[in-house]
Amino acid sequence: MADLKEARVPDIGGFDDVPVIEVLVAVGDTVSVDQGLVTLESDKATMEVPAPFAGVIKELKVKVGDTLSEGGVVAIIEAEGGDAQAEAPAKAEAPAKTEAPKAEKPAAEKAAPAAKAEAPKAQSGGGGAQESKVPDIGGYDDVPVIEVLVAVGDTVEKDQGLITLESDKATMEVPAAVAGVIRELKVKVGDTLSEGAVVAIIEAAGDAPAAASEPAAAPAKGTDDNAVEPVAAQAKPDKIAEASIEHRAPGGGNPPVRFDADAILPDKVPYASPAVRLFARELGVDLTQLKGSAKGGRIIREDVQSFVKSALQGGGAKAASGAPAAAGGGLNLLPWPKVDFAKFGEIEVQELGRIQKISAANLARNWAMIPHVTQHDDADITDLEALRVQLNKENEKAGIKLTMLAFLIKASVAVLKQYPRFNSSLDASGENLTLKKYFHIGFAADTPNGLVVPVIRDADKKGVMEISQEMSALAKKARDGKLGPADMQGGCFSISSLGGIGGTSFTPIVNAPEVAILGVSKSAMKPVWDGKAFQPRLTLPLSLSYDHRVIDGAAAARFTATLAQLLGDMRRVLL
Repeated sequence: MADLKEARVPDIGGFDDVPVIEVLVAVGDTVSVDQGLVTLESDKATMEVPAPFAGVIKELKVKVGDTLSEGGVVAIIEAEGGDAQAEAPAKAEAPAKTEAPKAEKPAAEKAAPAAKAEAPKAQSGGGGAQESKVPDIGGYDDVPVIEVLVAVGDTVEKDQGLITLESDKATMEVPAAVAGVIRELKVKVGDTLSEGAVVAIIEAAGDAPAAASEPAAAPAKGTDDNAVEPVAAQAKPDKIAEASIEHRAPGGGNPPVRFDADAILPDKVPYASPAVRLFARELGVDLTQLKGSAKGGRIIREDVQSFVKSALQGGGAKAASGAPAAAGGGLNLLPWPKVDFAKFGEIEVQELGRIQKISAANLARNWAMIPHVTQHDDADITDLEALRVQLNKENEKAGIKLTMLAFLIKASVAVLKQYPRFNSSLDASGENLTLKKYFHIGFAADTPNGLVVPVIRDADKKGVMEISQEMSALAKKARDGKLGPADMQGGCFSISSLGGIGGTSFTPIVNAPEVAILGVSKSAMKPVWDGKAFQPRLTLPLSLSYDHRVIDGAAAARFTATLAQLLGDMRRVLL
Protein backbone atom coordinates (compact mmCIF):
# COMPACT_ATOMS: atom_id res chain seq x y z
CA MET A 1 0.00 0.00 0.00
CA ALA A 2 1.35 3.45 -0.92
CA ASP A 3 2.68 5.45 2.04
CA LEU A 4 1.24 8.94 1.49
CA LYS A 5 2.60 11.69 3.73
CA GLU A 6 2.02 15.39 4.13
CA ALA A 7 4.86 17.81 3.43
CA ARG A 8 4.32 20.77 5.75
CA VAL A 9 5.87 24.19 6.22
CA PRO A 10 8.67 23.96 8.85
CA ASP A 11 9.71 26.68 11.29
CA ILE A 12 10.06 29.83 9.16
CA GLY A 13 11.09 32.26 11.85
CA GLY A 14 7.68 33.26 13.12
CA PHE A 15 6.40 34.48 9.76
CA ASP A 16 2.65 34.01 9.21
CA ASP A 17 0.46 34.07 6.11
CA VAL A 18 3.39 34.31 3.71
CA PRO A 19 2.46 34.38 0.00
CA VAL A 20 3.53 31.57 -2.35
CA ILE A 21 5.35 33.23 -5.27
CA GLU A 22 6.63 30.11 -7.01
CA VAL A 23 5.77 26.40 -7.20
CA LEU A 24 8.96 24.48 -7.96
CA VAL A 25 7.51 21.00 -8.58
CA ALA A 26 4.55 19.35 -10.32
CA VAL A 27 2.37 16.31 -9.65
CA GLY A 28 4.31 13.22 -10.68
CA ASP A 29 7.75 14.72 -10.00
CA THR A 30 10.24 12.69 -7.98
CA VAL A 31 11.83 14.79 -5.24
CA SER A 32 14.74 14.24 -2.89
CA VAL A 33 15.03 15.17 0.78
CA ASP A 34 15.35 18.97 1.23
CA GLN A 35 14.52 19.68 -2.43
CA GLY A 36 12.53 22.92 -2.71
CA LEU A 37 8.76 22.50 -3.21
CA VAL A 38 7.53 26.11 -3.19
CA THR A 39 9.03 29.56 -2.66
CA LEU A 40 7.48 31.88 -0.08
CA GLU A 41 8.13 35.60 0.12
CA SER A 42 7.23 38.11 2.79
CA ASP A 43 8.25 41.75 2.88
CA LYS A 44 11.45 40.75 4.71
CA ALA A 45 12.45 37.33 3.45
CA THR A 46 12.33 34.92 0.55
CA MET A 47 12.48 31.24 1.50
CA GLU A 48 11.97 27.80 0.01
CA VAL A 49 9.90 25.11 1.68
CA PRO A 50 11.91 21.86 1.42
CA ALA A 51 10.60 18.33 1.00
CA PRO A 52 10.91 16.59 4.41
CA PHE A 53 11.39 13.22 2.71
CA ALA A 54 12.08 11.74 -0.72
CA GLY A 55 9.32 10.42 -2.94
CA VAL A 56 6.81 11.23 -5.68
CA ILE A 57 4.48 14.26 -5.63
CA LYS A 58 0.92 12.89 -5.61
CA GLU A 59 -0.97 16.12 -4.90
CA LEU A 60 -0.14 19.81 -4.57
CA LYS A 61 -2.15 21.64 -1.93
CA VAL A 62 -1.10 25.16 -2.88
CA LYS A 63 -0.74 27.40 -5.89
CA VAL A 64 0.91 30.73 -6.62
CA GLY A 65 -0.88 33.45 -4.64
CA ASP A 66 -1.89 31.25 -1.69
CA THR A 67 -0.53 32.08 1.77
CA LEU A 68 1.12 29.69 4.21
CA SER A 69 2.18 29.63 7.85
CA GLU A 70 4.21 27.14 9.88
CA GLY A 71 2.55 23.71 9.70
CA GLY A 72 0.61 24.42 6.51
CA VAL A 73 0.34 21.45 4.13
CA VAL A 74 2.21 22.02 0.87
CA ALA A 75 1.95 18.65 -0.86
CA ILE A 76 1.10 14.98 -0.50
CA ILE A 77 4.15 12.82 -1.20
CA GLU A 78 4.30 9.08 -1.71
CA ALA A 79 7.41 8.44 0.39
CA GLU A 80 10.18 6.17 -0.85
CA GLY A 81 10.65 2.92 1.04
CA GLY A 82 7.44 3.32 3.02
CA ASP A 83 9.23 4.23 6.28
CA ALA A 84 8.16 7.20 8.32
CA GLN A 85 11.31 9.25 7.95
CA ALA A 86 11.76 12.77 9.29
CA GLU A 87 8.24 14.09 8.85
CA ALA A 88 7.61 17.79 9.35
CA PRO A 89 5.61 18.79 12.44
CA ALA A 90 2.08 17.46 11.98
CA LYS A 91 -0.02 20.50 12.71
CA ALA A 92 -3.43 19.61 11.37
CA GLU A 93 -4.82 22.77 12.82
CA ALA A 94 -2.70 24.92 10.49
CA PRO A 95 -3.82 24.05 6.93
CA ALA A 96 -2.61 25.87 3.83
CA LYS A 97 -4.22 29.27 3.66
CA THR A 98 -5.54 30.28 0.32
CA GLU A 99 -7.14 33.44 1.60
CA ALA A 100 -6.10 36.58 3.43
CA PRO A 101 -4.31 36.82 6.80
CA LYS A 102 -6.41 36.23 9.90
CA ALA A 103 -8.81 39.07 10.59
CA GLU A 104 -7.74 39.57 14.19
CA LYS A 105 -4.09 40.34 13.27
CA PRO A 106 -3.19 43.99 12.72
CA ALA A 107 -2.15 44.67 9.15
CA ALA A 108 0.83 46.67 10.38
CA GLU A 109 2.15 43.56 12.05
CA LYS A 110 1.75 41.56 8.85
CA ALA A 111 3.73 44.06 6.83
CA ALA A 112 6.79 43.54 9.03
CA PRO A 113 6.76 40.02 10.51
CA ALA A 114 10.48 40.19 11.18
CA ALA A 115 9.77 42.75 13.90
CA LYS A 116 8.94 39.85 16.22
CA ALA A 117 12.54 39.77 17.33
CA GLU A 118 12.79 41.46 20.68
CA ALA A 119 14.77 44.68 20.84
CA PRO A 120 17.51 44.95 23.48
CA LYS A 121 16.10 45.56 26.95
CA ALA A 122 18.16 48.75 27.30
CA GLN A 123 15.96 50.53 24.77
CA SER A 124 13.05 51.06 27.12
CA GLY A 125 14.51 54.27 28.45
CA GLY A 126 14.64 56.16 25.12
CA GLY A 127 18.00 57.04 23.51
CA GLY A 128 21.43 55.42 23.90
CA ALA A 129 23.65 52.98 21.99
CA GLN A 130 21.88 49.67 21.49
CA GLU A 131 22.71 46.38 19.81
CA SER A 132 20.67 45.31 16.78
CA LYS A 133 20.72 41.51 16.60
CA VAL A 134 19.67 38.78 14.19
CA PRO A 135 16.07 37.75 15.04
CA ASP A 136 14.55 34.28 14.75
CA ILE A 137 15.40 33.16 11.20
CA GLY A 138 13.74 29.78 11.20
CA GLY A 139 16.51 27.71 12.74
CA TYR A 140 19.13 28.60 10.12
CA ASP A 141 22.70 28.79 11.43
CA ASP A 142 25.87 30.33 9.98
CA VAL A 143 24.03 32.07 7.14
CA PRO A 144 26.33 34.12 4.85
CA VAL A 145 25.99 37.89 4.60
CA ILE A 146 25.60 38.72 0.89
CA GLU A 147 24.94 42.45 1.20
CA VAL A 148 25.35 45.26 3.72
CA LEU A 149 22.53 47.76 3.16
CA VAL A 150 23.71 50.57 5.45
CA ALA A 151 26.91 52.35 6.44
CA VAL A 152 28.25 53.94 9.63
CA GLY A 153 26.58 57.32 10.06
CA ASP A 154 23.36 56.36 8.26
CA THR A 155 20.05 57.19 9.91
CA VAL A 156 17.72 54.19 9.89
CA GLU A 157 14.08 53.63 10.71
CA LYS A 158 12.89 50.83 12.95
CA ASP A 159 12.58 47.58 10.91
CA GLN A 160 14.66 49.04 8.04
CA GLY A 161 16.91 46.38 6.52
CA LEU A 162 20.52 46.44 7.73
CA ILE A 163 21.98 43.45 5.90
CA THR A 164 20.82 40.64 3.61
CA LEU A 165 21.47 37.00 4.52
CA GLU A 166 21.21 34.16 2.04
CA SER A 167 21.34 30.42 2.68
CA ASP A 168 20.75 27.73 0.09
CA LYS A 169 17.04 27.85 0.93
CA ALA A 170 16.24 31.42 1.93
CA THR A 171 17.11 35.07 1.39
CA MET A 172 16.22 37.37 4.26
CA GLU A 173 16.87 40.87 5.56
CA VAL A 174 17.87 41.57 9.15
CA PRO A 175 15.86 44.63 10.30
CA ALA A 176 16.95 47.41 12.62
CA ALA A 177 15.65 46.80 16.14
CA VAL A 178 15.30 50.54 16.79
CA ALA A 179 15.32 53.80 14.89
CA GLY A 180 18.50 55.86 15.11
CA VAL A 181 22.01 56.37 13.71
CA ILE A 182 24.41 53.54 12.84
CA ARG A 183 27.44 53.95 15.10
CA GLU A 184 29.22 50.67 14.34
CA LEU A 185 28.78 47.74 11.93
CA LYS A 186 29.78 44.40 13.35
CA VAL A 187 29.64 42.41 10.10
CA LYS A 188 30.81 42.55 6.50
CA VAL A 189 29.96 40.72 3.29
CA GLY A 190 31.10 37.10 3.55
CA ASP A 191 30.62 36.78 7.34
CA THR A 192 28.19 34.15 8.62
CA LEU A 193 25.53 34.84 11.24
CA SER A 194 23.08 32.92 13.40
CA GLU A 195 20.14 33.98 15.55
CA GLY A 196 21.22 36.44 18.26
CA ALA A 197 24.38 37.64 16.53
CA VAL A 198 25.03 41.38 16.78
CA VAL A 199 24.76 43.17 13.43
CA ALA A 200 25.21 46.81 14.39
CA ILE A 201 25.35 49.30 17.23
CA ILE A 202 22.63 51.94 16.82
CA GLU A 203 22.42 55.26 18.65
CA ALA A 204 18.69 55.14 19.29
CA ALA A 205 16.47 58.13 18.53
CA GLY A 206 15.15 60.18 21.48
CA ASP A 207 11.98 58.30 22.31
CA ALA A 208 12.35 54.94 20.62
CA PRO A 209 9.43 52.53 21.05
CA ALA A 210 9.74 50.41 24.14
CA ALA A 211 9.54 47.01 22.50
CA ALA A 212 8.86 45.53 19.11
CA SER A 213 6.41 43.13 20.65
CA GLU A 214 3.85 45.89 21.51
CA PRO A 215 1.75 46.47 18.39
CA ALA A 216 0.54 50.04 18.83
CA ALA A 217 -1.75 49.73 15.84
CA ALA A 218 -3.67 46.74 17.23
CA PRO A 219 -7.41 47.45 16.96
CA ALA A 220 -9.61 46.93 19.99
CA LYS A 221 -12.24 44.22 19.85
CA GLY A 222 -15.33 45.30 18.03
CA THR A 223 -13.61 48.05 16.07
CA ASP A 224 -13.90 48.21 12.33
CA ASP A 225 -11.02 46.28 10.75
CA ASN A 226 -11.40 48.46 7.67
CA ALA A 227 -9.92 51.34 9.64
CA VAL A 228 -6.49 49.75 9.48
CA GLU A 229 -4.87 50.44 6.13
CA PRO A 230 -2.38 47.71 5.12
CA VAL A 231 1.17 49.02 5.23
CA ALA A 232 2.22 47.25 2.05
CA ALA A 233 -0.64 48.88 0.18
CA GLN A 234 0.59 52.31 1.27
CA ALA A 235 4.19 51.72 0.18
CA LYS A 236 3.89 52.51 -3.54
CA PRO A 237 0.27 53.19 -4.53
CA ASP A 238 1.20 53.92 -8.12
CA LYS A 239 2.55 50.39 -8.48
CA ILE A 240 -0.24 48.46 -6.84
CA ALA A 241 -2.37 48.08 -9.93
CA GLU A 242 0.38 46.59 -12.04
CA ALA A 243 2.42 44.51 -9.59
CA SER A 244 0.48 43.10 -6.66
CA ILE A 245 -0.93 39.85 -5.32
CA GLU A 246 -4.33 40.41 -3.70
CA HIS A 247 -5.86 38.27 -0.94
CA ARG A 248 -9.26 38.80 0.69
CA ALA A 249 -10.65 37.14 3.81
CA PRO A 250 -13.80 35.02 3.54
CA GLY A 251 -16.94 37.15 3.66
CA GLY A 252 -15.15 40.30 2.56
CA GLY A 253 -14.73 41.62 6.12
CA ASN A 254 -11.11 42.70 5.63
CA PRO A 255 -9.72 45.07 3.02
CA PRO A 256 -7.49 43.39 0.44
CA VAL A 257 -3.87 42.92 1.53
CA ARG A 258 -1.55 43.65 -1.37
CA PHE A 259 2.05 42.48 -1.59
CA ASP A 260 3.84 45.01 -3.77
CA ALA A 261 6.80 43.36 -5.48
CA ASP A 262 8.72 46.65 -5.67
CA ALA A 263 8.47 47.04 -1.88
CA ILE A 264 9.72 43.56 -1.05
CA LEU A 265 13.43 44.04 -1.65
CA PRO A 266 15.58 47.18 -2.06
CA ASP A 267 16.41 48.21 -5.60
CA LYS A 268 20.00 46.97 -5.39
CA VAL A 269 18.92 43.42 -4.52
CA PRO A 270 17.57 41.57 -7.59
CA TYR A 271 14.05 40.24 -7.12
CA ALA A 272 14.56 36.47 -7.40
CA SER A 273 14.12 33.35 -5.32
CA PRO A 274 17.11 31.55 -3.71
CA ALA A 275 16.91 28.75 -6.28
CA VAL A 276 17.12 31.24 -9.15
CA ARG A 277 19.97 33.11 -7.44
CA LEU A 278 21.92 29.86 -7.08
CA PHE A 279 21.23 28.94 -10.71
CA ALA A 280 22.46 32.37 -11.86
CA ARG A 281 25.65 32.11 -9.77
CA GLU A 282 26.43 28.69 -11.28
CA LEU A 283 26.21 30.24 -14.76
CA GLY A 284 28.07 33.41 -13.80
CA VAL A 285 25.07 35.66 -14.55
CA ASP A 286 24.74 39.05 -12.86
CA LEU A 287 21.07 39.29 -11.92
CA THR A 288 21.19 43.08 -11.81
CA GLN A 289 21.37 42.98 -15.63
CA LEU A 290 18.09 41.07 -15.95
CA LYS A 291 14.53 42.29 -16.04
CA GLY A 292 12.18 39.70 -14.60
CA SER A 293 9.26 38.48 -16.68
CA ALA A 294 7.15 37.17 -13.77
CA LYS A 295 4.55 39.18 -11.89
CA GLY A 296 5.99 42.28 -10.25
CA GLY A 297 9.27 41.97 -12.20
CA ARG A 298 10.44 38.82 -10.40
CA ILE A 299 13.31 37.04 -12.17
CA ILE A 300 12.63 33.37 -12.88
CA ARG A 301 14.80 30.52 -14.14
CA GLU A 302 13.65 31.03 -17.75
CA ASP A 303 14.85 34.65 -17.65
CA VAL A 304 18.36 33.50 -16.72
CA GLN A 305 18.34 30.86 -19.46
CA SER A 306 17.18 33.41 -22.05
CA PHE A 307 19.89 35.84 -20.95
CA VAL A 308 22.65 33.23 -21.36
CA LYS A 309 21.27 32.03 -24.70
CA SER A 310 21.15 35.59 -26.01
CA ALA A 311 24.73 36.28 -24.90
CA LEU A 312 26.04 33.09 -26.54
CA GLN A 313 24.24 33.92 -29.79
CA GLY A 314 25.96 37.28 -30.05
CA GLY A 315 23.49 39.40 -28.15
CA GLY A 316 26.18 40.41 -25.70
CA ALA A 317 24.94 41.28 -22.25
CA LYS A 318 21.47 42.19 -23.47
CA ALA A 319 19.07 39.52 -22.33
CA ALA A 320 16.12 38.24 -24.31
CA SER A 321 13.94 40.06 -21.82
CA GLY A 322 15.27 43.33 -23.16
CA ALA A 323 17.34 44.32 -20.13
CA PRO A 324 20.17 46.67 -21.12
CA ALA A 325 23.71 45.70 -20.25
CA ALA A 326 25.06 47.27 -17.09
CA ALA A 327 28.10 49.51 -17.53
CA GLY A 328 31.12 47.25 -17.82
CA GLY A 329 29.02 44.10 -17.48
CA GLY A 330 28.91 41.23 -19.98
CA LEU A 331 31.01 41.04 -23.13
CA ASN A 332 29.16 43.84 -24.96
CA LEU A 333 30.17 42.29 -28.29
CA LEU A 334 29.16 43.62 -31.65
CA PRO A 335 27.32 41.17 -33.94
CA TRP A 336 29.58 38.99 -36.08
CA PRO A 337 30.13 40.72 -39.46
CA LYS A 338 28.15 39.27 -42.36
CA VAL A 339 30.11 39.51 -45.61
CA ASP A 340 29.34 38.11 -49.06
CA PHE A 341 32.88 36.99 -49.90
CA ALA A 342 31.81 35.58 -53.29
CA LYS A 343 31.42 39.05 -54.74
CA PHE A 344 35.15 39.64 -54.28
CA GLY A 345 36.33 36.45 -55.95
CA GLU A 346 36.20 32.66 -56.01
CA ILE A 347 35.60 30.95 -52.67
CA GLU A 348 35.18 27.48 -51.18
CA VAL A 349 33.15 26.81 -48.04
CA GLN A 350 34.32 24.04 -45.69
CA GLU A 351 32.35 22.96 -42.64
CA LEU A 352 34.35 22.56 -39.43
CA GLY A 353 34.69 19.03 -38.14
CA ARG A 354 32.87 17.90 -35.00
CA ILE A 355 35.99 18.07 -32.82
CA GLN A 356 36.87 21.51 -34.16
CA LYS A 357 33.38 22.80 -33.38
CA ILE A 358 33.56 21.48 -29.82
CA SER A 359 37.09 22.83 -29.34
CA ALA A 360 36.12 26.23 -30.73
CA ALA A 361 33.25 26.63 -28.27
CA ASN A 362 35.40 25.56 -25.31
CA LEU A 363 38.31 27.78 -26.29
CA ALA A 364 36.05 30.81 -26.77
CA ARG A 365 34.50 30.28 -23.33
CA ASN A 366 37.87 29.72 -21.63
CA TRP A 367 39.48 32.78 -23.23
CA ALA A 368 36.49 35.00 -22.40
CA MET A 369 35.93 33.84 -18.82
CA ILE A 370 39.46 33.17 -17.52
CA PRO A 371 41.79 36.14 -16.92
CA HIS A 372 44.87 34.78 -18.68
CA VAL A 373 48.46 35.77 -17.97
CA THR A 374 51.45 34.02 -19.60
CA GLN A 375 54.85 33.66 -17.93
CA HIS A 376 57.79 32.96 -20.27
CA ASP A 377 61.10 31.34 -19.31
CA ASP A 378 63.94 29.28 -20.82
CA ALA A 379 65.23 25.91 -19.65
CA ASP A 380 68.75 24.63 -20.37
CA ILE A 381 68.15 21.07 -21.61
CA THR A 382 71.63 20.38 -23.01
CA ASP A 383 72.35 17.55 -20.60
CA LEU A 384 68.77 16.24 -20.68
CA GLU A 385 68.79 16.02 -24.46
CA ALA A 386 72.09 14.10 -24.35
CA LEU A 387 70.50 11.66 -21.86
CA ARG A 388 67.39 11.27 -24.04
CA VAL A 389 69.49 10.46 -27.14
CA GLN A 390 71.59 7.98 -25.19
CA LEU A 391 68.55 6.18 -23.76
CA ASN A 392 66.95 5.94 -27.20
CA LYS A 393 70.09 4.27 -28.56
CA GLU A 394 70.11 1.80 -25.68
CA ASN A 395 66.44 0.92 -26.21
CA GLU A 396 66.43 1.01 -30.00
CA LYS A 397 66.06 -2.77 -30.34
CA ALA A 398 63.14 -2.79 -27.89
CA GLY A 399 61.36 -0.23 -30.04
CA ILE A 400 61.09 2.28 -27.20
CA LYS A 401 61.54 5.93 -28.14
CA LEU A 402 61.65 8.63 -25.48
CA THR A 403 60.41 12.12 -26.34
CA MET A 404 61.18 15.34 -24.52
CA LEU A 405 57.48 15.60 -23.67
CA ALA A 406 57.75 12.51 -21.42
CA PHE A 407 60.45 14.23 -19.39
CA LEU A 408 58.35 17.41 -19.28
CA ILE A 409 55.38 15.50 -17.84
CA LYS A 410 57.53 13.89 -15.15
CA ALA A 411 59.19 17.18 -14.24
CA SER A 412 55.83 19.02 -14.21
CA VAL A 413 54.42 16.54 -11.68
CA ALA A 414 57.35 17.26 -9.36
CA VAL A 415 56.72 21.01 -9.60
CA LEU A 416 52.95 20.58 -9.11
CA LYS A 417 53.71 18.83 -5.81
CA GLN A 418 55.70 21.88 -4.69
CA TYR A 419 53.03 24.35 -5.84
CA PRO A 420 49.64 22.67 -5.20
CA ARG A 421 47.53 25.67 -6.30
CA PHE A 422 48.54 24.88 -9.89
CA ASN A 423 46.90 21.46 -9.40
CA SER A 424 43.48 22.83 -8.53
CA SER A 425 40.14 23.96 -9.96
CA LEU A 426 38.00 27.01 -9.21
CA ASP A 427 34.25 26.43 -8.95
CA ALA A 428 31.66 28.31 -11.00
CA SER A 429 30.98 30.79 -8.19
CA GLY A 430 34.64 31.78 -8.09
CA GLU A 431 34.63 31.35 -4.31
CA ASN A 432 35.91 27.80 -3.69
CA LEU A 433 39.15 26.12 -4.79
CA THR A 434 39.44 22.34 -5.09
CA LEU A 435 43.00 21.11 -4.49
CA LYS A 436 43.67 17.73 -6.11
CA LYS A 437 45.82 15.03 -4.56
CA TYR A 438 46.20 13.12 -7.83
CA PHE A 439 48.29 13.99 -10.89
CA HIS A 440 46.63 13.37 -14.26
CA ILE A 441 48.48 15.26 -16.99
CA GLY A 442 46.91 16.09 -20.36
CA PHE A 443 48.95 16.60 -23.52
CA ALA A 444 47.74 18.25 -26.72
CA ALA A 445 47.69 15.91 -29.70
CA ASP A 446 47.33 17.23 -33.24
CA THR A 447 45.08 15.02 -35.40
CA PRO A 448 43.56 15.33 -38.90
CA ASN A 449 40.20 15.99 -37.22
CA GLY A 450 41.46 18.69 -34.84
CA LEU A 451 43.18 19.16 -31.50
CA VAL A 452 42.46 16.70 -28.69
CA VAL A 453 43.93 16.36 -25.19
CA PRO A 454 44.46 12.76 -23.99
CA VAL A 455 45.30 12.34 -20.29
CA ILE A 456 48.14 10.38 -18.66
CA ARG A 457 46.61 9.21 -15.39
CA ASP A 458 48.64 8.97 -12.16
CA ALA A 459 51.77 10.30 -13.85
CA ASP A 460 53.39 10.60 -10.43
CA LYS A 461 53.42 6.80 -10.11
CA LYS A 462 54.97 6.13 -13.55
CA GLY A 463 58.50 6.33 -14.87
CA VAL A 464 59.55 8.25 -17.97
CA MET A 465 59.65 5.05 -20.05
CA GLU A 466 56.09 4.09 -19.07
CA ILE A 467 54.81 7.62 -19.66
CA SER A 468 56.41 7.68 -23.12
CA GLN A 469 54.84 4.35 -24.11
CA GLU A 470 51.40 5.39 -22.86
CA MET A 471 51.66 8.72 -24.71
CA SER A 472 52.53 6.89 -27.93
CA ALA A 473 49.49 4.59 -27.57
CA LEU A 474 47.11 7.48 -26.81
CA ALA A 475 48.47 9.58 -29.68
CA LYS A 476 47.85 6.68 -32.08
CA LYS A 477 44.27 6.30 -30.81
CA ALA A 478 43.78 10.04 -31.31
CA ARG A 479 45.02 9.92 -34.92
CA ASP A 480 42.78 6.94 -35.62
CA GLY A 481 39.76 8.71 -34.09
CA LYS A 482 39.38 6.04 -31.42
CA LEU A 483 39.85 8.10 -28.26
CA GLY A 484 37.03 7.54 -25.79
CA PRO A 485 35.67 10.13 -23.34
CA ALA A 486 37.50 8.39 -20.47
CA ASP A 487 40.81 8.96 -22.28
CA MET A 488 40.30 12.75 -22.11
CA GLN A 489 38.73 13.21 -18.67
CA GLY A 490 40.12 14.04 -15.24
CA GLY A 491 43.08 16.19 -16.32
CA CYS A 492 44.74 18.41 -13.69
CA PHE A 493 47.33 20.21 -15.82
CA SER A 494 47.96 20.27 -19.58
CA ILE A 495 51.04 20.58 -21.77
CA SER A 496 50.93 21.84 -25.35
CA SER A 497 54.17 21.17 -27.23
CA LEU A 498 54.99 22.80 -30.55
CA GLY A 499 58.65 21.78 -30.31
CA GLY A 500 58.45 19.55 -33.35
CA ILE A 501 57.16 22.42 -35.50
CA GLY A 502 58.82 25.67 -34.46
CA GLY A 503 58.27 28.99 -32.76
CA THR A 504 59.92 30.81 -29.89
CA SER A 505 56.93 31.38 -27.55
CA PHE A 506 53.13 31.51 -27.56
CA THR A 507 50.13 31.92 -25.25
CA PRO A 508 48.31 28.61 -24.69
CA ILE A 509 44.69 28.90 -23.52
CA VAL A 510 43.91 27.42 -20.10
CA ASN A 511 41.77 24.30 -20.38
CA ALA A 512 38.93 24.88 -17.87
CA PRO A 513 38.40 23.75 -15.17
CA GLU A 514 42.19 23.56 -14.88
CA VAL A 515 43.99 26.72 -13.76
CA ALA A 516 47.25 26.46 -15.75
CA ILE A 517 48.73 25.08 -18.96
CA LEU A 518 52.34 24.78 -20.11
CA GLY A 519 53.30 25.66 -23.66
CA VAL A 520 56.61 24.42 -25.09
CA SER A 521 58.24 25.80 -28.24
CA LYS A 522 61.14 24.58 -30.40
CA SER A 523 64.49 24.24 -28.61
CA ALA A 524 67.45 26.12 -30.04
CA MET A 525 71.17 26.52 -29.39
CA LYS A 526 71.95 29.81 -27.65
CA PRO A 527 75.12 31.37 -26.26
CA VAL A 528 74.94 31.37 -22.46
CA TRP A 529 77.47 33.24 -20.29
CA ASP A 530 79.06 30.95 -17.68
CA GLY A 531 80.98 33.69 -15.90
CA LYS A 532 84.06 33.42 -18.08
CA ALA A 533 82.85 32.88 -21.61
CA PHE A 534 79.77 32.22 -23.72
CA GLN A 535 78.94 28.52 -24.02
CA PRO A 536 76.58 26.95 -26.58
CA ARG A 537 73.58 25.55 -24.70
CA LEU A 538 70.40 23.91 -25.94
CA THR A 539 67.55 26.08 -24.65
CA LEU A 540 63.88 25.12 -24.44
CA PRO A 541 61.32 28.03 -24.37
CA LEU A 542 58.56 27.62 -21.76
CA SER A 543 55.24 29.52 -21.81
CA LEU A 544 53.03 29.06 -18.74
CA SER A 545 49.48 30.47 -19.01
CA TYR A 546 47.52 30.65 -15.76
CA ASP A 547 44.24 31.80 -14.25
CA HIS A 548 45.10 35.03 -12.48
CA ARG A 549 42.15 34.61 -10.10
CA VAL A 550 43.95 31.65 -8.53
CA ILE A 551 47.64 32.22 -9.28
CA ASP A 552 49.62 35.44 -8.97
CA GLY A 553 52.64 36.44 -11.05
CA ALA A 554 55.24 35.66 -8.39
CA ALA A 555 53.96 32.08 -8.01
CA ALA A 556 53.98 31.59 -11.78
CA ALA A 557 57.59 32.86 -12.02
CA ARG A 558 58.64 30.46 -9.26
CA PHE A 559 56.85 27.60 -11.01
CA THR A 560 58.66 28.11 -14.34
CA ALA A 561 62.01 28.75 -12.62
CA THR A 562 61.67 25.51 -10.64
CA LEU A 563 60.63 23.61 -13.76
CA ALA A 564 63.63 24.97 -15.69
CA GLN A 565 65.92 23.92 -12.84
CA LEU A 566 64.53 20.36 -12.86
CA LEU A 567 64.86 20.06 -16.65
CA GLY A 568 68.45 21.24 -16.30
CA ASP A 569 69.17 18.37 -13.90
CA MET A 570 66.52 15.61 -13.86
CA ARG A 571 68.22 14.01 -10.86
CA ARG A 572 66.43 16.64 -8.75
CA VAL A 573 63.10 14.97 -9.59
CA LEU A 574 64.15 12.11 -7.31
CA LEU A 575 64.59 14.41 -4.30
